[in-house]
Amino acid sequence: MHSLRELGRSLLFLAALLGIIGALLFFGGKLPLRLGKLPGDIVHRGEHTTFYFPIVTCLVLSAALSFLFWLFSYFRR
Repeated sequence: MHSLRELGRSLLFLAALLGIIGALLFFGGKLPLRLGKLPGDIVHRGEHTTFYFPIVTCLVLSAALSFLFWLFSYFRR
C-alpha cells in the first residue's frame, strides 16, 4: 500500500511540474526576462548560417534546477 502512495505522490509532483513548465512556455513571450535571449548568449550570423549558443541561459536554468532539486530533497527528509 505504501508503494502506491509513493507512486501517487510522484505522479502529482510530475503533473505540477509539467503544469508549471507549460505555463512558462505559454506565457513566456509576455515575461520581461526571455530565456534564450539573455545578455551573454552567443549569436553569430554568417552569410548562409547562424550559430547560436545560449550559454547564459544554460547557466540560469542549471542554477534554477539545482535549487529546485535541493529544495525538493530538503523537504523530503
